[in-house]
Amino acid sequence: MGLKRTLAVMALVLLWAGPGLSEDTATAPSKRTLKPNRTLTYNVLPGEADSLAGLFSEGVFYGRVRINTFDYEWRDDSIVTDDNWATAIGGSLMFKTAYFKGFGATVDLYTSQNPWHMDRDKIVFLKSGKDVLSRHDVYNDDDYYMNVLAQAYGEFKIAKSSVRYGRQIFESLLTASNDTKMIPNTFEGLTLSSRDLDKTTIKLAWMTAQKLRDHTEFHDLLTFGDSTFVGKTGTEKVLTAWSNNDDSAMHRGLSWDNYIKAGEDTEQDLLIAQVQNQSIDNLKLMANYTAVPNVLSSATVEAHYTIPAGGFKIIPGVRYLNQFDDGGGDIGGASLTGLLADGSQTGGYDDPSSLDGWLVAARMDLKRDNSFWKFRLGYSHIGDEADIVAPWRGFPTGGFTRAMGQYNWFSNTDTWMLRGDYNFGKAGLVPGLKAMFRLAYQDYDDSKTALKKDITIGLEPSDRTVLHLDFIEAIPSLPDMELRLRMAFVDADDTINGLKPSYNEFRLELNYLF
Repeated sequence: MGLKRTLAVMALVLLWAGPGLSEDTATAPSKRTLKPNRTLTYNVLPGEADSLAGLFSEGVFYGRVRINTFDYEWRDDSIVTDDNWATAIGGSLMFKTAYFKGFGATVDLYTSQNPWHMDRDKIVFLKSGKDVLSRHDVYNDDDYYMNVLAQAYGEFKIAKSSVRYGRQIFESLLTASNDTKMIPNTFEGLTLSSRDLDKTTIKLAWMTAQKLRDHTEFHDLLTFGDSTFVGKTGTEKVLTAWSNNDDSAMHRGLSWDNYIKAGEDTEQDLLIAQVQNQSIDNLKLMANYTAVPNVLSSATVEAHYTIPAGGFKIIPGVRYLNQFDDGGGDIGGASLTGLLADGSQTGGYDDPSSLDGWLVAARMDLKRDNSFWKFRLGYSHIGDEADIVAPWRGFPTGGFTRAMGQYNWFSNTDTWMLRGDYNFGKAGLVPGLKAMFRLAYQDYDDSKTALKKDITIGLEPSDRTVLHLDFIEAIPSLPDMELRLRMAFVDADDTINGLKPSYNEFRLELNYLF
Protein backbone atom coordinates (compact mmCIF):
# COMPACT_ATOMS: atom_id res chain seq x y z
CA MET A 1 0.00 0.00 0.00
CA GLY A 2 2.72 2.47 0.99
CA LEU A 3 4.91 1.60 -2.02
CA LYS A 4 2.01 2.02 -4.44
CA ARG A 5 1.25 5.46 -3.03
CA THR A 6 4.89 6.49 -3.19
CA LEU A 7 5.37 5.33 -6.79
CA ALA A 8 2.16 7.08 -7.83
CA VAL A 9 3.33 10.36 -6.34
CA MET A 10 6.76 9.91 -7.92
CA ALA A 11 5.15 9.47 -11.36
CA LEU A 12 3.13 12.66 -10.87
CA VAL A 13 6.27 14.54 -9.88
CA LEU A 14 8.14 13.43 -13.00
CA LEU A 15 5.20 14.32 -15.23
CA TRP A 16 4.95 17.69 -13.50
CA ALA A 17 8.64 18.41 -14.00
CA GLY A 18 8.38 17.56 -17.68
CA PRO A 19 11.35 16.52 -19.81
CA GLY A 20 11.13 19.65 -21.94
CA LEU A 21 11.62 22.16 -19.12
CA SER A 22 14.94 23.92 -18.73
CA GLU A 23 16.85 23.94 -15.46
CA ASP A 24 17.32 27.71 -15.75
CA THR A 25 13.60 28.49 -15.73
CA ALA A 26 13.96 30.50 -12.53
CA THR A 27 14.90 34.12 -13.12
CA ALA A 28 15.34 35.49 -9.60
CA PRO A 29 18.01 34.30 -7.16
CA SER A 30 16.72 32.29 -4.22
CA LYS A 31 17.17 33.68 -0.72
CA ARG A 32 18.08 30.22 0.52
CA THR A 33 19.02 26.88 -0.97
CA LEU A 34 18.11 23.56 0.60
CA LYS A 35 20.96 21.03 0.71
CA PRO A 36 20.36 17.25 0.50
CA ASN A 37 21.10 16.92 4.23
CA ARG A 38 18.37 19.57 4.81
CA THR A 39 20.69 22.30 6.04
CA LEU A 40 20.23 25.69 4.39
CA THR A 41 22.63 27.85 2.41
CA TYR A 42 21.83 31.58 2.76
CA ASN A 43 22.31 33.31 -0.59
CA VAL A 44 20.80 36.62 0.59
CA LEU A 45 21.81 38.03 3.98
CA PRO A 46 21.19 41.40 5.63
CA GLY A 47 24.06 43.86 5.55
CA GLU A 48 25.39 46.54 7.88
CA ALA A 49 22.95 49.31 8.89
CA ASP A 50 23.89 52.95 9.45
CA SER A 51 21.54 53.40 12.43
CA LEU A 52 19.62 51.50 15.08
CA ALA A 53 16.42 51.98 13.07
CA GLY A 54 18.09 50.27 10.14
CA LEU A 55 18.45 47.08 12.19
CA PHE A 56 14.80 46.32 11.41
CA SER A 57 14.07 48.30 8.26
CA GLU A 58 17.00 46.66 6.46
CA GLY A 59 16.41 43.17 7.87
CA VAL A 60 15.33 40.18 5.80
CA PHE A 61 12.33 37.85 6.18
CA TYR A 62 12.59 34.18 5.20
CA GLY A 63 9.67 31.79 4.89
CA ARG A 64 9.17 28.09 4.45
CA VAL A 65 6.13 25.91 3.80
CA ARG A 66 6.53 22.20 4.32
CA ILE A 67 4.46 19.01 4.28
CA ASN A 68 5.67 15.64 5.57
CA THR A 69 3.99 12.24 5.38
CA PHE A 70 5.21 8.92 6.81
CA ASP A 71 4.08 5.34 6.29
CA TYR A 72 5.76 2.62 8.38
CA GLU A 73 4.75 -0.98 7.63
CA TRP A 74 5.88 -4.03 9.60
CA ARG A 75 6.09 -7.09 7.36
CA ASP A 76 5.03 -9.56 10.06
CA ASP A 77 1.54 -8.96 11.43
CA SER A 78 2.37 -10.93 14.57
CA ILE A 79 4.93 -8.38 15.74
CA VAL A 80 4.10 -6.71 19.05
CA THR A 81 3.46 -3.25 17.61
CA ASP A 82 1.35 -1.59 14.90
CA ASP A 83 1.84 -0.22 11.43
CA ASN A 84 1.87 3.53 11.82
CA TRP A 85 1.60 6.73 9.83
CA ALA A 86 1.78 10.47 10.29
CA THR A 87 1.00 13.57 8.22
CA ALA A 88 1.84 17.18 9.04
CA ILE A 89 1.63 20.58 7.38
CA GLY A 90 3.40 23.66 8.62
CA GLY A 91 6.49 25.74 8.09
CA SER A 92 8.53 28.55 9.53
CA LEU A 93 8.96 32.31 9.42
CA MET A 94 12.37 33.79 10.16
CA PHE A 95 13.51 37.38 10.52
CA LYS A 96 17.16 38.39 10.50
CA THR A 97 17.92 41.97 11.45
CA ALA A 98 20.61 43.97 9.73
CA TYR A 99 23.82 44.54 11.72
CA PHE A 100 24.64 47.76 13.54
CA LYS A 101 28.27 48.01 14.64
CA GLY A 102 28.40 44.24 14.35
CA PHE A 103 25.31 43.50 16.44
CA GLY A 104 22.23 41.74 15.07
CA ALA A 105 19.54 39.22 15.98
CA THR A 106 17.51 36.35 14.52
CA VAL A 107 14.12 34.91 15.45
CA ASP A 108 12.62 31.82 13.81
CA LEU A 109 9.08 30.61 14.56
CA TYR A 110 8.02 27.10 13.51
CA THR A 111 4.68 25.35 13.35
CA SER A 112 3.62 21.74 12.73
CA GLN A 113 -0.10 20.99 12.43
CA ASN A 114 -1.58 17.47 12.36
CA PRO A 115 -5.25 17.64 11.30
CA TRP A 116 -5.12 13.96 10.29
CA HIS A 117 -3.56 11.67 12.86
CA MET A 118 -3.59 8.29 14.55
CA ASP A 119 -5.66 7.82 17.69
CA ARG A 120 -4.10 8.91 20.98
CA ASP A 121 -3.68 5.33 22.22
CA LYS A 122 -1.74 4.45 19.03
CA ILE A 123 0.78 7.30 19.30
CA VAL A 124 3.10 5.02 21.30
CA PHE A 125 3.66 2.97 18.12
CA LEU A 126 4.86 5.89 15.97
CA LYS A 127 8.37 5.41 14.59
CA SER A 128 9.85 7.92 12.10
CA GLY A 129 6.64 9.96 12.04
CA LYS A 130 6.84 10.77 15.75
CA ASP A 131 8.82 13.96 15.06
CA VAL A 132 5.92 15.83 13.43
CA LEU A 133 4.14 16.09 16.79
CA SER A 134 4.92 15.99 20.49
CA ARG A 135 3.90 12.65 21.97
CA HIS A 136 4.20 14.23 25.41
CA ASP A 137 1.67 16.95 24.48
CA VAL A 138 -0.67 14.51 22.73
CA TYR A 139 -0.78 12.21 25.72
CA ASN A 140 -1.03 14.89 28.41
CA ASP A 141 -3.01 17.65 26.65
CA ASP A 142 -4.48 16.04 23.52
CA ASP A 143 -2.52 18.58 21.42
CA TYR A 144 -1.70 17.44 17.89
CA TYR A 145 0.21 20.57 16.97
CA MET A 146 3.50 22.27 17.79
CA ASN A 147 4.20 26.00 17.75
CA VAL A 148 7.79 26.71 18.76
CA LEU A 149 10.18 29.65 18.78
CA ALA A 150 13.04 27.31 18.01
CA GLN A 151 15.61 30.00 17.25
CA ALA A 152 15.98 33.36 19.01
CA TYR A 153 19.50 34.66 19.42
CA GLY A 154 21.57 37.79 19.54
CA GLU A 155 24.74 37.93 17.46
CA PHE A 156 27.95 39.91 17.27
CA LYS A 157 30.06 39.73 14.12
CA ILE A 158 33.59 40.97 13.64
CA ALA A 159 35.74 40.14 10.63
CA LYS A 160 35.03 36.46 9.88
CA SER A 161 33.93 35.54 13.41
CA SER A 162 30.46 35.35 14.91
CA VAL A 163 29.34 35.01 18.53
CA ARG A 164 25.73 33.97 19.19
CA TYR A 165 23.79 33.71 22.43
CA GLY A 166 20.34 32.19 22.76
CA ARG A 167 18.33 29.52 20.94
CA GLN A 168 20.09 28.38 17.80
CA ILE A 169 21.08 25.64 15.38
CA PHE A 170 24.61 24.38 15.91
CA GLU A 171 26.12 21.98 13.40
CA SER A 172 29.07 19.92 14.60
CA LEU A 173 30.09 16.27 14.59
CA LEU A 174 27.62 15.17 17.30
CA THR A 175 25.15 18.09 17.26
CA ALA A 176 22.95 18.81 14.25
CA SER A 177 19.69 20.45 13.25
CA ASN A 178 18.73 17.18 11.49
CA ASP A 179 15.89 19.19 9.95
CA THR A 180 14.27 16.36 7.96
CA LYS A 181 10.83 16.62 9.56
CA MET A 182 8.98 19.82 10.57
CA ILE A 183 11.04 21.55 13.28
CA PRO A 184 14.84 21.36 13.68
CA ASN A 185 16.81 20.21 16.68
CA THR A 186 18.11 23.36 18.40
CA PHE A 187 20.06 24.36 21.49
CA GLU A 188 20.26 27.15 24.04
CA GLY A 189 23.69 28.52 24.80
CA LEU A 190 26.72 30.52 23.73
CA THR A 191 28.62 29.72 20.52
CA LEU A 192 31.56 31.01 18.51
CA SER A 193 32.24 30.33 14.83
CA SER A 194 35.37 31.73 13.21
CA ARG A 195 37.03 31.61 9.79
CA ASP A 196 39.67 34.23 10.56
CA LEU A 197 42.51 31.74 10.27
CA ASP A 198 43.33 30.86 6.67
CA LYS A 199 41.51 27.73 5.44
CA THR A 200 40.42 26.97 9.01
CA THR A 201 37.01 26.88 10.67
CA ILE A 202 36.79 26.93 14.47
CA LYS A 203 33.58 26.24 16.38
CA LEU A 204 33.14 26.51 20.14
CA ALA A 205 29.93 26.00 22.11
CA TRP A 206 28.62 26.00 25.65
CA MET A 207 25.08 24.59 25.56
CA THR A 208 22.73 24.56 28.54
CA ALA A 209 19.55 23.09 27.00
CA GLN A 210 18.23 21.29 23.93
CA LYS A 211 14.91 21.06 22.12
CA LEU A 212 14.45 17.89 20.14
CA ARG A 213 12.39 17.96 16.96
CA ASP A 214 9.27 16.54 18.66
CA HIS A 215 9.32 18.81 21.72
CA THR A 216 7.72 22.19 22.31
CA GLU A 217 9.93 23.13 25.25
CA PHE A 218 13.69 23.12 25.83
CA HIS A 219 14.95 20.39 28.16
CA ASP A 220 18.01 18.77 29.73
CA LEU A 221 20.78 17.67 27.40
CA LEU A 222 21.44 14.20 28.80
CA THR A 223 18.61 13.24 31.18
CA PHE A 224 16.00 10.67 30.19
CA GLY A 225 12.56 11.35 31.69
CA ASP A 226 11.84 13.50 34.72
CA SER A 227 10.47 13.20 38.26
CA THR A 228 7.23 11.65 36.95
CA PHE A 229 9.11 8.75 35.32
CA VAL A 230 9.00 5.97 37.89
CA GLY A 231 9.86 2.84 35.96
CA LYS A 232 10.32 1.04 32.68
CA THR A 233 7.38 -1.33 32.56
CA GLY A 234 3.83 -0.60 31.56
CA THR A 235 2.58 1.81 28.91
CA GLU A 236 1.47 4.52 31.34
CA LYS A 237 4.94 4.75 32.89
CA VAL A 238 6.60 4.79 29.49
CA LEU A 239 4.47 7.68 28.27
CA THR A 240 5.59 9.87 31.16
CA ALA A 241 9.16 9.42 29.92
CA TRP A 242 8.45 11.65 26.88
CA SER A 243 9.98 14.61 28.63
CA ASN A 244 13.59 15.73 28.78
CA ASN A 245 15.86 13.93 26.28
CA ASP A 246 13.86 11.01 24.88
CA ASP A 247 15.74 10.86 21.58
CA SER A 248 15.80 7.44 19.91
CA ALA A 249 19.55 7.27 20.52
CA MET A 250 19.33 8.46 24.14
CA HIS A 251 20.99 6.44 26.90
CA ARG A 252 17.97 5.28 28.94
CA GLY A 253 20.18 4.57 31.96
CA LEU A 254 21.07 8.26 32.29
CA SER A 255 17.61 8.92 33.69
CA TRP A 256 16.31 11.45 36.18
CA ASP A 257 15.82 8.66 38.74
CA ASN A 258 19.35 7.32 38.32
CA TYR A 259 20.98 10.75 38.57
CA ILE A 260 19.07 11.38 41.81
CA LYS A 261 20.05 7.97 43.22
CA ALA A 262 23.69 8.72 42.44
CA GLY A 263 23.45 12.15 44.07
CA GLU A 264 24.17 13.89 40.74
CA ASP A 265 22.61 16.93 39.10
CA THR A 266 19.93 16.24 36.47
CA GLU A 267 20.80 19.42 34.56
CA GLN A 268 23.92 19.24 32.42
CA ASP A 269 25.98 21.43 30.14
CA LEU A 270 27.33 20.39 26.74
CA LEU A 271 30.78 21.69 25.75
CA ILE A 272 32.01 21.49 22.15
CA ALA A 273 35.25 22.42 20.42
CA GLN A 274 35.74 21.62 16.75
CA VAL A 275 38.43 22.61 14.25
CA GLN A 276 38.42 21.96 10.51
CA ASN A 277 41.44 22.71 8.33
CA GLN A 278 42.27 22.51 4.61
CA SER A 279 45.73 24.11 4.58
CA ILE A 280 47.24 21.11 2.79
CA ASP A 281 46.12 20.68 -0.80
CA ASN A 282 43.49 17.96 -1.24
CA LEU A 283 43.46 17.17 2.51
CA LYS A 284 40.52 17.93 4.85
CA LEU A 285 41.16 17.51 8.57
CA MET A 286 38.74 17.71 11.50
CA ALA A 287 39.15 17.38 15.25
CA ASN A 288 36.26 17.46 17.70
CA TYR A 289 35.90 17.37 21.48
CA THR A 290 32.44 17.02 23.00
CA ALA A 291 31.80 16.73 26.73
CA VAL A 292 29.05 16.58 29.31
CA PRO A 293 31.06 17.39 32.46
CA ASN A 294 31.01 14.69 35.16
CA VAL A 295 29.21 12.26 32.82
CA LEU A 296 31.15 11.53 29.62
CA SER A 297 33.25 13.05 26.85
CA SER A 298 34.61 12.11 23.45
CA ALA A 299 37.51 13.08 21.21
CA THR A 300 37.36 12.53 17.45
CA VAL A 301 39.79 12.97 14.57
CA GLU A 302 38.86 12.70 10.92
CA ALA A 303 40.71 13.03 7.61
CA HIS A 304 39.75 12.95 3.92
CA TYR A 305 42.25 13.08 1.06
CA THR A 306 41.41 13.68 -2.61
CA ILE A 307 43.52 11.74 -5.13
CA PRO A 308 43.22 12.96 -8.76
CA ALA A 309 43.30 9.98 -11.12
CA GLY A 310 43.00 10.85 -14.81
CA GLY A 311 39.65 12.64 -14.85
CA PHE A 312 38.43 10.81 -11.75
CA LYS A 313 38.74 11.56 -8.05
CA ILE A 314 39.36 8.91 -5.41
CA ILE A 315 38.68 10.22 -1.91
CA PRO A 316 39.55 7.97 1.05
CA GLY A 317 38.42 9.06 4.50
CA VAL A 318 38.73 7.85 8.07
CA ARG A 319 37.18 8.74 11.45
CA TYR A 320 38.24 7.67 14.92
CA LEU A 321 36.17 8.48 18.01
CA ASN A 322 37.19 7.70 21.58
CA GLN A 323 34.56 7.98 24.31
CA PHE A 324 35.64 8.56 27.91
CA ASP A 325 33.65 7.62 31.00
CA ASP A 326 33.66 10.63 33.33
CA GLY A 327 31.18 9.17 35.83
CA GLY A 328 28.21 8.27 33.62
CA GLY A 329 28.97 4.55 33.58
CA ASP A 330 28.31 4.16 37.31
CA ILE A 331 25.02 6.04 36.84
CA GLY A 332 23.57 4.38 33.75
CA GLY A 333 25.72 1.42 32.73
CA ALA A 334 27.42 0.55 29.44
CA SER A 335 24.27 -0.12 27.38
CA LEU A 336 22.03 2.53 25.80
CA THR A 337 19.01 0.48 26.88
CA GLY A 338 19.67 1.37 30.53
CA LEU A 339 19.20 -2.27 31.53
CA LEU A 340 22.66 -2.41 33.14
CA ALA A 341 22.21 0.61 35.40
CA ASP A 342 21.56 -1.39 38.58
CA GLY A 343 24.68 -3.54 38.15
CA SER A 344 22.75 -6.80 38.54
CA GLN A 345 23.75 -8.21 35.13
CA THR A 346 26.56 -7.90 32.59
CA GLY A 347 24.40 -8.12 29.46
CA GLY A 348 27.38 -9.41 27.47
CA TYR A 349 29.57 -6.35 28.23
CA ASP A 350 33.03 -6.92 29.70
CA ASP A 351 32.60 -3.94 32.03
CA PRO A 352 28.86 -3.19 32.35
CA SER A 353 29.51 -0.12 34.53
CA SER A 354 31.86 1.71 32.16
CA LEU A 355 31.09 4.08 29.30
CA ASP A 356 34.62 3.92 27.90
CA GLY A 357 34.25 3.09 24.21
CA TRP A 358 35.46 3.81 20.70
CA LEU A 359 34.66 3.50 17.03
CA VAL A 360 36.56 3.57 13.76
CA ALA A 361 35.01 4.27 10.36
CA ALA A 362 36.45 4.41 6.85
CA ARG A 363 35.10 5.22 3.42
CA MET A 364 36.22 5.49 -0.20
CA ASP A 365 34.52 7.84 -2.66
CA LEU A 366 34.83 7.57 -6.43
CA LYS A 367 33.60 10.26 -8.80
CA ARG A 368 34.44 11.75 -12.17
CA ASP A 369 35.44 15.42 -12.38
CA ASN A 370 32.26 17.54 -12.82
CA SER A 371 30.29 14.33 -13.08
CA PHE A 372 26.65 13.52 -12.38
CA TRP A 373 27.44 10.35 -10.39
CA LYS A 374 29.36 9.30 -7.30
CA PHE A 375 29.90 6.03 -5.44
CA ARG A 376 30.94 5.45 -1.84
CA LEU A 377 32.03 2.32 0.00
CA GLY A 378 31.96 2.62 3.79
CA TYR A 379 32.74 0.52 6.85
CA SER A 380 32.44 1.12 10.60
CA HIS A 381 33.31 -0.90 13.69
CA ILE A 382 32.25 -0.07 17.23
CA GLY A 383 34.72 -1.27 19.85
CA ASP A 384 33.67 -4.15 22.09
CA GLU A 385 33.26 -1.89 25.11
CA ALA A 386 30.40 0.54 25.78
CA ASP A 387 27.74 1.80 23.37
CA ILE A 388 28.41 5.26 21.94
CA VAL A 389 26.26 8.01 23.51
CA ALA A 390 25.14 10.71 21.04
CA PRO A 391 21.49 11.86 21.46
CA TRP A 392 22.04 15.34 19.94
CA ARG A 393 21.15 14.34 16.34
CA GLY A 394 24.70 14.32 15.03
CA PHE A 395 25.36 10.67 14.19
CA PRO A 396 28.69 9.01 15.13
CA THR A 397 28.66 6.92 11.93
CA GLY A 398 27.00 9.58 9.77
CA GLY A 399 28.60 10.06 6.35
CA PHE A 400 30.21 6.63 6.56
CA THR A 401 27.70 3.84 7.20
CA ARG A 402 24.49 5.21 8.68
CA ALA A 403 21.41 4.55 6.54
CA MET A 404 17.97 6.10 7.06
CA GLY A 405 16.58 5.56 10.57
CA GLN A 406 19.36 3.17 11.64
CA TYR A 407 21.40 3.27 14.85
CA ASN A 408 24.56 1.27 14.33
CA TRP A 409 26.76 2.46 17.18
CA PHE A 410 25.98 -0.28 19.70
CA SER A 411 28.99 -2.09 21.14
CA ASN A 412 30.81 -4.51 18.80
CA THR A 413 28.68 -3.66 15.75
CA ASP A 414 30.07 -3.85 12.20
CA THR A 415 28.45 -2.12 9.24
CA TRP A 416 29.29 -2.15 5.54
CA MET A 417 27.60 0.29 3.18
CA LEU A 418 27.54 0.99 -0.56
CA ARG A 419 26.17 4.36 -1.62
CA GLY A 420 25.49 5.81 -5.06
CA ASP A 421 24.42 9.32 -6.12
CA TYR A 422 23.03 10.22 -9.57
CA ASN A 423 22.03 13.64 -10.89
CA PHE A 424 19.46 13.15 -13.68
CA GLY A 425 19.49 16.89 -14.41
CA LYS A 426 23.23 17.05 -15.06
CA ALA A 427 22.90 13.88 -17.15
CA GLY A 428 20.35 15.64 -19.35
CA LEU A 429 17.56 13.18 -18.53
CA VAL A 430 15.13 14.81 -16.06
CA PRO A 431 15.62 18.46 -15.07
CA GLY A 432 16.03 18.99 -11.33
CA LEU A 433 15.95 15.30 -10.35
CA LYS A 434 18.59 13.72 -8.10
CA ALA A 435 18.66 10.20 -6.70
CA MET A 436 20.65 8.38 -4.04
CA PHE A 437 20.71 4.80 -2.81
CA ARG A 438 22.36 3.21 0.23
CA LEU A 439 22.73 -0.52 0.71
CA ALA A 440 23.97 -1.44 4.17
CA TYR A 441 24.53 -4.60 6.16
CA GLN A 442 24.60 -4.25 9.95
CA ASP A 443 26.09 -7.02 12.07
CA TYR A 444 25.23 -6.68 15.77
CA ASP A 445 26.79 -8.65 18.61
CA ASP A 446 24.32 -11.43 19.46
CA SER A 447 25.95 -11.92 22.86
CA LYS A 448 24.79 -8.47 24.00
CA THR A 449 21.66 -9.62 25.83
CA ALA A 450 21.22 -6.07 27.16
CA LEU A 451 19.89 -5.29 23.69
CA LYS A 452 16.79 -7.40 24.36
CA LYS A 453 13.39 -5.84 23.82
CA ASP A 454 12.66 -3.04 26.25
CA ILE A 455 9.44 -1.07 25.92
CA THR A 456 11.19 2.26 26.42
CA ILE A 457 13.53 1.78 23.46
CA GLY A 458 11.48 -0.35 21.07
CA LEU A 459 12.59 -3.43 19.19
CA GLU A 460 16.13 -4.50 19.91
CA PRO A 461 18.69 -4.55 17.08
CA SER A 462 19.21 -7.66 15.00
CA ASP A 463 21.45 -8.30 12.00
CA ARG A 464 19.88 -6.67 8.97
CA THR A 465 20.19 -5.52 5.38
CA VAL A 466 18.95 -2.00 4.64
CA LEU A 467 18.11 -0.63 1.20
CA HIS A 468 17.42 3.09 1.23
CA LEU A 469 16.34 5.14 -1.82
CA ASP A 470 16.06 8.94 -2.09
CA PHE A 471 14.57 10.97 -4.94
CA ILE A 472 14.78 14.77 -4.80
CA GLU A 473 12.99 16.84 -7.42
CA ALA A 474 13.72 20.57 -7.56
CA ILE A 475 10.87 21.46 -9.91
CA PRO A 476 12.23 23.81 -12.61
CA SER A 477 8.83 25.36 -13.33
CA LEU A 478 8.31 26.23 -9.63
CA PRO A 479 11.46 27.90 -8.30
CA ASP A 480 12.21 27.28 -4.61
CA MET A 481 9.88 24.25 -4.42
CA GLU A 482 11.25 20.78 -3.85
CA LEU A 483 9.77 17.31 -3.42
CA ARG A 484 11.64 14.50 -1.72
CA LEU A 485 10.63 10.84 -1.76
CA ARG A 486 12.35 8.40 0.59
CA MET A 487 11.96 4.64 0.81
CA ALA A 488 13.60 2.07 3.08
CA PHE A 489 13.32 -1.71 2.87
CA VAL A 490 14.77 -3.51 5.88
CA ASP A 491 15.28 -7.28 6.00
CA ALA A 492 16.14 -8.15 9.61
CA ASP A 493 16.91 -11.43 11.33
CA ASP A 494 14.68 -12.55 14.17
CA THR A 495 15.57 -10.92 17.46
CA ILE A 496 16.71 -12.66 20.63
CA ASN A 497 13.07 -12.80 21.71
CA GLY A 498 11.91 -14.26 18.39
CA LEU A 499 10.40 -11.04 17.03
CA LYS A 500 10.51 -10.35 13.28
CA PRO A 501 11.41 -6.66 12.86
CA SER A 502 11.61 -6.42 9.04
CA TYR A 503 9.75 -3.41 7.70
CA ASN A 504 9.15 -1.03 4.78
CA GLU A 505 9.13 2.72 5.26
CA PHE A 506 7.93 5.49 2.92
CA ARG A 507 8.27 9.24 3.30
CA LEU A 508 7.17 12.18 1.17
CA GLU A 509 8.43 15.69 1.91
CA LEU A 510 7.52 18.99 0.25
CA ASN A 511 9.44 22.21 0.82
CA TYR A 512 8.76 25.69 -0.54
CA LEU A 513 11.20 28.46 0.39
CA PHE A 514 10.35 32.14 0.03
